[in-house]
Amino acid sequence: MEVEAAALASSPAPAREAAEPVADAFSMRCTGRPVSPNSFITRTPLITEAIDYARTLYDPYLLNHAMRSWLFAAKIGQSKGIDCDLEVVAVGTILHDIGLSPAVSGSNRFEVNSAAAARSFVKERGISDRRAQLIWDLVALNSTVSIALHKEPEVAVGTMGIGLDYGGFFFDLIPSEDMTEILRAFPRLKMKTQFAEACCRFVSAKPETGSDNFLRDFGERFVPGYKPVSAVDLLMNAPFEE
Repeated sequence: MEVEAAALASSPAPAREAAEPVADAFSMRCTGRPVSPNSFITRTPLITEAIDYARTLYDPYLLNHAMRSWLFAAKIGQSKGIDCDLEVVAVGTILHDIGLSPAVSGSNRFEVNSAAAARSFVKERGISDRRAQLIWDLVALNSTVSIALHKEPEVAVGTMGIGLDYGGFFFDLIPSEDMTEILRAFPRLKMKTQFAEACCRFVSAKPETGSDNFLRDFGERFVPGYKPVSAVDLLMNAPFEE
């Protein structure tokens, strides 16, 4: 897999150009056969459009996170022999954080805003209601791992790939050579710092959306004056005598 890491780090544009050869080469390594339109990690027209759409919304580090999440998810699904719709997994993982972009508006927690935008994107391209719902679920639930892993295979596999890139979960499922190639192709670009800063900006701008999800942790640790809604307070202050 010949990809210049420095070029990817310097500009978001090369990341899109690199995506197809990276995905195709990785598919060839993992399947042992040439890629085809149905190969587990090939670039279908819908996946290509999803990557193009993501590039208009993501900062470079977040685009690379999305691409790594897709590759990790595909490899996990292949290594565990999970039968699932790989195009749904690809689109859902690639678009799972678009709600962090100022261009994706909404009053809900950012995962729900992401899911709504992702579903609109695929519905405009003729995707069935069932597949569109799977993409919505993958995007909306990816940060709620305790639920997502018990959903449909597409949701579970996509969540595993995203969780691997975020927190190292399921790290041992990726062979070291594949891990090295993916990180070389899509470097992390200070992912930990940049993602934490993005979460803090979102919590600061929309504190009401962070009480019941992982943004709460970023708010409590890094955002001065942040006070999340307490589930205990909701119960005790409910308008009932007992």
